Amino acid sequence: MTDRLSLSGQLEISRLVYGMWRVADDENTAPSHVQAKLEACLEQGITTIDQADIYGDYGAEAVLGAALKAAPHLRDRIELVTKCDIVAPCGKYADKRVKYYDTSAAHITASVEASLVNMATDRIDLLLIHRPDPMMDHHETGAALDAVVASGKVGHIGVSNFKLNDWTLLQSAMSTPLITNQIEASVLHFAPFIDGDIAWMQERAIRPMAWSPLAGGALFSEQGAPVRAVLERVAGEQGVDATAVAVAWLLAHPAKIAPVMGTNSLERIRAISDAHKVTIDRETWFEILTAAWGQEVP
Repeated sequence: MTDRLSLSGQLEISRLVYGMWRVADDENTAPSHVQAKLEACLEQGITTIDQADIYGDYGAEAVLGAALKAAPHLRDRIELVTKCDIVAPCGKYADKRVKYYDTSAAHITASVEASLVNMATDRIDLLLIHRPDPMMDHHETGAALDAVVASGKVGHIGVSNFKLNDWTLLQSAMSTPLITNQIEASVLHFAPFIDGDIAWMQERAIRPMAWSPLAGGALFSEQGAPVRAVLERVAGEQGVDATAVAVAWLLAHPAKIAPVMGTNSLERIRAISDAHKVTIDRETWFEILTAAWGQEVP
Protein backbone atom coordinates (compact mmCIF):
# COMPACT_ATOMS: atom_id res chain seq x y z
CA MET A 1 0.00 0.00 0.00
CA THR A 2 1.21 3.48 -0.82
CA ASP A 3 1.17 6.32 1.68
CA ARG A 4 -0.31 9.81 1.38
CA LEU A 5 1.24 13.20 0.72
CA SER A 6 -0.08 16.68 1.45
CA LEU A 7 0.56 19.29 -1.23
CA SER A 8 1.12 22.57 0.65
CA GLY A 9 -1.57 21.59 3.14
CA GLN A 10 -4.16 22.07 0.38
CA LEU A 11 -4.68 18.71 -1.31
CA GLU A 12 -3.86 15.18 -0.20
CA ILE A 13 -2.66 12.82 -2.91
CA SER A 14 -1.25 9.32 -2.98
CA ARG A 15 2.54 9.27 -2.77
CA LEU A 16 2.65 7.21 -5.95
CA VAL A 17 0.65 8.60 -8.87
CA TYR A 18 -0.67 6.70 -11.89
CA GLY A 19 0.09 8.52 -15.13
CA MET A 20 -2.16 8.12 -18.18
CA TRP A 21 0.17 9.60 -20.77
CA ARG A 22 -0.09 6.51 -22.98
CA VAL A 23 -3.54 5.21 -22.07
CA ALA A 24 -4.87 6.04 -25.55
CA ASP A 25 -2.00 4.07 -27.12
CA ASP A 26 -3.06 0.80 -25.53
CA GLU A 27 -4.41 -1.85 -27.88
CA ASN A 28 -7.38 -2.09 -25.55
CA THR A 29 -9.01 1.22 -24.64
CA ALA A 30 -12.38 -0.31 -23.68
CA PRO A 31 -13.92 1.31 -20.59
CA SER A 32 -13.83 -2.01 -18.74
CA HIS A 33 -10.08 -2.35 -19.32
CA VAL A 34 -9.38 1.22 -18.19
CA GLN A 35 -11.59 0.57 -15.16
CA ALA A 36 -9.44 -2.47 -14.36
CA LYS A 37 -6.37 -0.23 -14.38
CA LEU A 38 -8.02 2.21 -11.98
CA GLU A 39 -9.11 -0.60 -9.67
CA ALA A 40 -5.60 -2.09 -9.70
CA CYS A 41 -4.33 1.31 -8.56
CA LEU A 42 -6.95 1.68 -5.86
CA GLU A 43 -6.16 -1.76 -4.47
CA GLN A 44 -2.69 -0.37 -3.63
CA GLY A 45 -3.92 2.95 -2.30
CA ILE A 46 -2.93 4.77 -5.49
CA THR A 47 -5.74 7.30 -5.78
CA THR A 48 -4.16 10.09 -7.81
CA ILE A 49 -4.56 9.89 -11.60
CA ASP A 50 -2.44 12.11 -13.84
CA GLN A 51 -3.72 13.31 -17.21
CA ALA A 52 -3.16 16.18 -19.65
CA ASP A 53 -5.28 17.58 -22.44
CA ILE A 54 -2.49 16.87 -24.98
CA TYR A 55 -1.97 13.22 -24.02
CA GLY A 56 -2.90 10.79 -26.77
CA ASP A 57 -3.05 13.60 -29.35
CA TYR A 58 -5.75 15.19 -27.20
CA GLY A 59 -7.59 11.88 -26.83
CA ALA A 60 -6.43 10.35 -23.54
CA GLU A 61 -8.80 12.30 -21.30
CA ALA A 62 -11.78 10.93 -23.24
CA VAL A 63 -10.51 7.35 -22.81
CA LEU A 64 -10.54 7.90 -19.05
CA GLY A 65 -13.90 9.67 -19.26
CA ALA A 66 -15.52 6.70 -20.96
CA ALA A 67 -14.39 4.49 -18.08
CA LEU A 68 -15.74 6.95 -15.50
CA LYS A 69 -19.06 7.11 -17.34
CA ALA A 70 -19.26 3.31 -17.18
CA ALA A 71 -18.17 3.21 -13.52
CA PRO A 72 -19.13 6.60 -12.01
CA HIS A 73 -18.62 5.30 -8.46
CA LEU A 74 -14.86 5.47 -9.05
CA ARG A 75 -14.81 9.25 -9.47
CA ASP A 76 -15.10 10.03 -5.76
CA ARG A 77 -12.29 7.60 -4.95
CA ILE A 78 -9.66 9.36 -7.05
CA GLU A 79 -7.94 12.72 -7.37
CA LEU A 80 -7.91 13.87 -10.99
CA VAL A 81 -4.91 15.85 -12.20
CA THR A 82 -4.79 17.33 -15.68
CA LYS A 83 -2.79 19.97 -17.54
CA CYS A 84 -3.23 22.62 -20.19
CA ASP A 85 -1.43 25.25 -22.32
CA ILE A 86 0.31 23.12 -24.98
CA VAL A 87 -1.07 23.61 -28.48
CA ALA A 88 0.53 21.10 -30.86
CA PRO A 89 -0.32 20.38 -34.53
CA CYS A 90 -2.13 17.11 -33.91
CA GLY A 91 -5.59 15.93 -32.93
CA LYS A 92 -8.01 18.83 -32.56
CA TYR A 93 -5.21 21.28 -33.35
CA ALA A 94 -4.01 19.48 -36.51
CA ASP A 95 -4.41 22.72 -38.49
CA LYS A 96 -1.81 24.60 -36.43
CA ARG A 97 1.45 25.51 -38.17
CA VAL A 98 3.67 25.15 -35.12
CA LYS A 99 3.66 23.88 -31.55
CA TYR A 100 3.22 26.68 -29.03
CA TYR A 101 2.03 27.49 -25.52
CA ASP A 102 -1.15 29.38 -24.73
CA THR A 103 -1.76 30.69 -21.21
CA SER A 104 -4.39 33.22 -22.24
CA ALA A 105 -7.56 33.40 -20.18
CA ALA A 106 -9.63 32.23 -23.16
CA HIS A 107 -7.48 29.16 -23.69
CA ILE A 108 -7.36 28.18 -20.01
CA THR A 109 -11.13 28.54 -19.65
CA ALA A 110 -11.80 26.55 -22.83
CA SER A 111 -9.31 23.86 -21.81
CA VAL A 112 -10.94 23.40 -18.41
CA GLU A 113 -14.38 23.09 -19.98
CA ALA A 114 -13.12 20.56 -22.53
CA SER A 115 -11.34 18.49 -19.87
CA LEU A 116 -14.47 18.35 -17.72
CA VAL A 117 -16.47 17.04 -20.68
CA ASN A 118 -13.77 14.64 -21.83
CA MET A 119 -13.25 13.12 -18.38
CA ALA A 120 -16.98 13.02 -17.58
CA THR A 121 -16.57 14.93 -14.35
CA ASP A 122 -17.79 18.13 -12.74
CA ARG A 123 -14.44 19.04 -11.21
CA ILE A 124 -10.69 18.82 -11.73
CA ASP A 125 -8.93 18.28 -8.43
CA LEU A 126 -5.60 19.71 -9.60
CA LEU A 127 -4.95 21.71 -12.77
CA LEU A 128 -1.34 22.23 -13.88
CA ILE A 129 0.04 24.72 -16.37
CA HIS A 130 1.94 22.19 -18.46
CA ARG A 131 4.92 24.24 -19.67
CA PRO A 132 6.29 27.71 -18.90
CA ASP A 133 4.97 30.13 -21.52
CA PRO A 134 7.56 32.73 -22.59
CA MET A 135 4.68 34.95 -23.74
CA MET A 136 2.68 34.63 -20.52
CA ASP A 137 0.87 37.70 -19.28
CA HIS A 138 1.04 36.66 -15.63
CA HIS A 139 -1.79 39.00 -14.62
CA GLU A 140 -4.15 37.51 -17.22
CA THR A 141 -3.07 33.94 -16.54
CA GLY A 142 -3.21 34.34 -12.76
CA ALA A 143 -6.68 35.88 -12.90
CA ALA A 144 -7.92 33.08 -15.18
CA LEU A 145 -6.60 30.42 -12.81
CA ASP A 146 -8.13 32.14 -9.80
CA ALA A 147 -11.44 32.29 -11.70
CA VAL A 148 -11.59 28.56 -12.52
CA VAL A 149 -10.96 27.80 -8.84
CA ALA A 150 -13.63 30.31 -7.74
CA SER A 151 -16.08 28.64 -10.14
CA GLY A 152 -15.67 25.31 -8.35
CA LYS A 153 -14.62 23.59 -11.56
CA VAL A 154 -11.00 23.31 -10.39
CA GLY A 155 -9.96 22.54 -6.83
CA HIS A 156 -6.28 23.48 -6.84
CA ILE A 157 -3.61 24.88 -9.14
CA GLY A 158 -0.04 23.79 -9.79
CA VAL A 159 2.51 23.92 -12.58
CA SER A 160 4.77 21.58 -14.52
CA ASN A 161 8.36 22.04 -15.70
CA PHE A 162 8.64 25.47 -14.06
CA LYS A 163 11.85 27.09 -12.89
CA LEU A 164 11.81 29.24 -9.74
CA ASN A 165 11.36 32.52 -11.62
CA ASP A 166 8.46 31.08 -13.64
CA TRP A 167 6.82 30.02 -10.38
CA THR A 168 7.25 33.32 -8.55
CA LEU A 169 6.12 35.35 -11.56
CA LEU A 170 2.83 33.45 -11.86
CA GLN A 171 2.25 33.25 -8.12
CA SER A 172 2.73 37.02 -7.80
CA ALA A 173 -0.47 37.55 -9.81
CA MET A 174 -2.61 34.93 -8.04
CA SER A 175 -4.54 34.74 -4.81
CA THR A 176 -4.80 30.94 -5.15
CA PRO A 177 -1.62 29.21 -3.93
CA LEU A 178 0.36 27.09 -6.38
CA ILE A 179 0.77 23.74 -4.64
CA THR A 180 3.11 21.59 -6.74
CA ASN A 181 5.54 21.54 -9.65
CA GLN A 182 5.68 18.41 -11.80
CA ILE A 183 9.20 18.03 -13.21
CA GLU A 184 11.23 15.37 -14.95
CA ALA A 185 13.33 13.44 -12.43
CA SER A 186 14.82 9.96 -12.38
CA VAL A 187 18.05 8.12 -11.68
CA LEU A 188 19.13 9.01 -15.22
CA HIS A 189 17.72 12.55 -15.19
CA PHE A 190 19.27 13.55 -11.87
CA ALA A 191 20.06 17.17 -12.78
CA PRO A 192 17.21 18.58 -10.62
CA PHE A 193 18.98 17.23 -7.53
CA ILE A 194 22.16 19.21 -8.24
CA ASP A 195 21.06 22.27 -10.25
CA GLY A 196 18.80 23.81 -7.62
CA ASP A 197 15.42 22.75 -9.04
CA ILE A 198 14.66 20.42 -6.13
CA ALA A 199 16.35 22.73 -3.62
CA TRP A 200 14.08 25.73 -4.12
CA MET A 201 10.99 23.59 -3.80
CA GLN A 202 12.34 21.83 -0.72
CA GLU A 203 13.11 25.20 0.88
CA ARG A 204 9.47 26.24 0.39
CA ALA A 205 8.00 22.85 1.38
CA ILE A 206 6.62 22.44 -2.15
CA ARG A 207 6.24 18.73 -2.85
CA PRO A 208 7.39 17.95 -6.40
CA MET A 209 5.74 15.43 -8.66
CA ALA A 210 8.20 13.55 -10.92
CA TRP A 211 7.30 12.58 -14.47
CA SER A 212 9.22 9.89 -16.37
CA PRO A 213 10.68 8.38 -13.17
CA LEU A 214 12.06 5.47 -15.23
CA ALA A 215 13.63 7.85 -17.77
CA GLY A 216 11.18 6.94 -20.51
CA GLY A 217 12.54 3.42 -20.75
CA ALA A 218 16.16 4.58 -21.18
CA LEU A 219 16.94 2.88 -17.89
CA PHE A 220 16.63 -0.44 -19.72
CA SER A 221 18.77 0.61 -22.70
CA GLU A 222 22.53 0.58 -23.16
CA GLN A 223 22.64 4.09 -21.68
CA GLY A 224 21.17 2.81 -18.44
CA ALA A 225 23.36 -0.29 -18.14
CA PRO A 226 25.82 1.01 -15.48
CA VAL A 227 23.15 2.23 -13.08
CA ARG A 228 20.88 -0.71 -13.89
CA ALA A 229 23.57 -3.06 -12.60
CA VAL A 230 23.45 -1.35 -9.21
CA LEU A 231 19.66 -1.25 -9.20
CA GLU A 232 19.48 -4.96 -10.00
CA ARG A 233 21.93 -5.80 -7.23
CA VAL A 234 19.88 -3.86 -4.68
CA ALA A 235 16.69 -5.38 -6.09
CA GLY A 236 18.08 -8.89 -5.64
CA GLU A 237 19.05 -8.13 -2.06
CA GLN A 238 15.56 -6.86 -1.24
CA GLY A 239 13.42 -9.21 -3.31
CA VAL A 240 11.92 -6.71 -5.73
CA ASP A 241 12.35 -5.59 -9.34
CA ALA A 242 14.95 -3.00 -10.42
CA THR A 243 12.07 -0.70 -11.37
CA ALA A 244 10.95 -0.58 -7.74
CA VAL A 245 14.47 0.41 -6.66
CA ALA A 246 14.60 3.23 -9.23
CA VAL A 247 11.33 4.63 -7.89
CA ALA A 248 12.40 4.10 -4.28
CA TRP A 249 15.48 6.22 -5.03
CA LEU A 250 13.13 9.15 -5.66
CA LEU A 251 10.95 8.35 -2.65
CA ALA A 252 14.00 8.33 -0.38
CA HIS A 253 14.78 12.00 -0.99
CA PRO A 254 13.70 14.38 1.82
CA ALA A 255 11.94 16.69 -0.65
CA LYS A 256 9.07 14.15 -0.57
CA ILE A 257 8.71 13.55 -4.29
CA ALA A 258 5.60 11.94 -5.77
CA PRO A 259 6.64 9.80 -8.79
CA VAL A 260 4.14 9.59 -11.67
CA MET A 261 4.19 6.01 -12.97
CA GLY A 262 2.84 5.35 -16.44
CA THR A 263 2.23 1.89 -17.88
CA ASN A 264 -0.57 0.11 -19.75
CA SER A 265 0.33 -3.30 -18.33
CA LEU A 266 -1.99 -4.47 -15.56
CA GLU A 267 0.81 -6.61 -14.21
CA ARG A 268 3.14 -3.61 -13.94
CA ILE A 269 0.40 -1.43 -12.49
CA ARG A 270 -0.16 -3.99 -9.73
CA ALA A 271 3.57 -3.81 -8.89
CA ILE A 272 3.87 -0.01 -8.67
CA SER A 273 3.67 0.02 -4.87
CA ASP A 274 6.59 -2.42 -4.60
CA ALA A 275 8.73 0.73 -4.40
CA HIS A 276 7.57 1.09 -0.79
CA LYS A 277 9.16 -2.26 0.05
CA VAL A 278 12.64 -0.94 -0.73
CA THR A 279 15.01 0.64 1.78
CA ILE A 280 17.52 3.11 0.35
CA ASP A 281 20.10 4.36 2.86
CA ARG A 282 22.35 7.37 2.19
CA GLU A 283 25.31 5.34 0.90
CA THR A 284 23.11 3.34 -1.48
CA TRP A 285 21.45 6.55 -2.70
CA PHE A 286 24.85 8.00 -3.59
CA GLU A 287 26.01 4.69 -5.06
CA ILE A 288 23.09 4.83 -7.49
CA LEU A 289 23.79 8.49 -8.27
CA THR A 290 27.48 7.74 -8.89
CA ALA A 291 26.65 4.91 -11.29
CA ALA A 292 24.22 7.13 -13.17
CA TRP A 293 26.67 10.04 -13.32
CA GLY A 294 29.60 7.88 -14.31
CA GLN A 295 31.88 9.60 -11.82
CA GLU A 296 32.26 10.25 -8.12
CA VAL A 297 30.41 13.24 -6.73
CA PRO A 298 32.72 16.29 -6.67
